[in-house]
Amino acid sequence: MTEESARVITLIVVDDHPVVRDGLRGMFTSAPGFRVLGEAADGVAGVDLAARLDPDVVLMDLRMPGGGGVAAIAELTRRGARSRVLVLTTYDTDSDTLPAIEAGATGYLLKDAPREELFAAVRAAADGRSVLSPAIASRLMTRVRTPEAPADESLSGREREVLALVARGTTNREIAAELFISEATVKTHLTHVYAKLGAKDRAAAVAVGYDRGILG
Repeated sequence: MTEESARVITLIVVDDHPVVRDGLRGMFTSAPGFRVLGEAADGVAGVDLAARLDPDVVLMDLRMPGGGGVAAIAELTRRGARSRVLVLTTYDTDSDTLPAIEAGATGYLLKDAPREELFAAVRAAADGRSVLSPAIASRLMTRVRTPEAPADESLSGREREVLALVARGTTNREIAAELFISEATVKTHLTHVYAKLGAKDRAAAVAVGYDRGILG
């Protein structure tokens, strides 16, 4: 049995709808490789639960009475929580997507995502890889783009390679191995990519990359 197949990803579900929580719990409980540690009905309770149970992944809704998802994500980020937050919501409007990503969410999916896509997204989030559904990526493009990039701010060939690998969900370590460079060099390239694209993180850089045609 491989290390990956043997690993069990722990998660908590934060959603104000009991039916949604029950459905997600049942879905992940019936799938190998996952264990649902608990549930919360709002962001405040979700933060407390994450602090107490330390799951690999927090499945977070956004709009909840008693404590919204964006504030909860920001609080988890402020606390330096180990848990990765994967937003799972019905809302894909501009005013919802970018604040969640900026607050520190690792990924953003809509609730109509197929079961296997959700499982794959949770695995990716647990590994620290950014996850954006195509619909969300399209929304983010219009929000994170910068007006114009100066000619001298275009990405180098190596920076384009790094960005393309990031878009495929590749980790820094995997990028380093594929390009035969150190992880420190990968991080340096990413810092340059972020600066040139006016992006704050991997997800935003990928969105801008698609928007400008850097990524096909």
